[in-house]
Amino acid sequence: MANTLDPMDLKQIISLHLDGFSNRKIGATLGISRNTVNTYIRFFKASDYSPKELLTFDNATLEKLFPSHTTINNPRFEDFEGVNKARNHPGFTFLYHYQEYVAQAKDPYGYTQFMEHYRRKYAKVKGSMKLEHEPGNEMFIDYAGKKLHIIDKQTGEVIPVEVFVAILPNSQYTYVEACKSQKREDLITCCGNALHFYGGVPKAIVSDNLKSAVTRASRYEADINRSFKDFARHYNCVINPARGYSPQDKALVENAVNLAYQRIYYPLREMSFFSLEDLNREIKRLLVPYNNLLFQRKEASRRELFQSVEREYLKPLPEMAYELKGYRRAKVQKMGYVYFSPDKSYYSVPYRYIGKETTIHYTGTVVEVYYYHQRIALHPRNPSKGSYNTNKEHLSSTHKYYSDWSPEFFKKKAAVHGEYVVGCVEKIITKVDYPEIGYKRAMGVIQLHKSYGSQRLDNACKRALQADAASYLHIKNILKNNLDKSSLFYQDLEEDKPHIPEHDNIRGASAYQ
Repeated sequence: MANTLDPMDLKQIISLHLDGFSNRKIGATLGISRNTVNTYIRFFKASDYSPKELLTFDNATLEKLFPSHTTINNPRFEDFEGVNKARNHPGFTFLYHYQEYVAQAKDPYGYTQFMEHYRRKYAKVKGSMKLEHEPGNEMFIDYAGKKLHIIDKQTGEVIPVEVFVAILPNSQYTYVEACKSQKREDLITCCGNALHFYGGVPKAIVSDNLKSAVTRASRYEADINRSFKDFARHYNCVINPARGYSPQDKALVENAVNLAYQRIYYPLREMSFFSLEDLNREIKRLLVPYNNLLFQRKEASRRELFQSVEREYLKPLPEMAYELKGYRRAKVQKMGYVYFSPDKSYYSVPYRYIGKETTIHYTGTVVEVYYYHQRIALHPRNPSKGSYNTNKEHLSSTHKYYSDWSPEFFKKKAAVHGEYVVGCVEKIITKVDYPEIGYKRAMGVIQLHKSYGSQRLDNACKRALQADAASYLHIKNILKNNLDKSSLFYQDLEEDKPHIPEHDNIRGASAYQ
């Protein structure tokens, strides 16, 4: 069974195929079995779409067109990894492992062929050779082992910063930038800045096995960080991590780091910087003589070699710069929202996905919600903590009604039943700090008309306002106890008359003098 590939890996295979790479070279570049590459190339050619059209498809469409596994099953194939691991064990013999292989394989190789295939994979002598780098083929990246520093103006604290180094190996044209850390965000930002510095994109970016670039390191098939892979897809290139413990794979960038110590670090040794912007401005100034310095044997500088040879081999930059993406998993809550943990906020999705597990893709400006590679919601990012961000099209009919609640909404509903009802509703809403609580109480007051009628409700609200007791419970009690009908006391107060009737038999204070 061949290796499992996700849609991003398929796009990388297509990109390299369009760039003229052979199937064997694609496999070596991406760390994928050549047989797997051969199979998928056959699938691509047999499909109804051209390779350029396939690159425009989203991940869900690619996954449907090309299953995430192949059916290669060579009965004569032998995995020599176990054989090689056992070589140093006392009593090891190739014959013993060959006999195990014969017992398992249906159509086994002969012993001579078995040993021939093993020696092809594991040569006895590991030599080193001078690597010839094709122009525009790769960009090597690395971080310097020694750090630079900036100073906090407020506290005087000396803050160490990382130094990112990139180099095009054919011309050795070099880019250097200081950044806060080696985290994923800073790495991708630096890589984007380097590509814009060069004004083009190579076919591959060769990175070290950094945690920010590689999720799972492997000598043969590393697992690339999802955000870094998405960055490469945006710029139409691939990520090719160097082999672990093999510094010769990226010797040029290692040498560029050493040269950066001499030509950038050393001139900065007595300078003080109070921000990354100031530091990078000085680094950029020092890069000019660094790249303009003539090679002793080539009689040309890095910049001249880049301009005359390598630049034309770089792919054009995309129209828009890459915006860093992050990923989170979230379950759709009963109310139809997903919780977005970075901002502690909520975003709506169509209510039919309630209870489903989704993936959130987010940038500094946009939040997207995906369900099985299909985007189901798109929102502008709201940095306010605890905010609810709602698209009304996502809500059910019941939810839409509640989403329309506002002070104006309740005033309009109250106006139908009388001016005093409107006055009570306004007082109830403005009296509470949390508007939703006031809305519920206001709705309760308005709903009392169903039991008592609009006229009685308006009278009861009038009495509540006169007593400065505009609340749902108070109005409900006035109606329940028919106090809105016992209007004699209130009417006398309004007319400024005594509530005791006049009578001839009633004597006043003068009768007792």
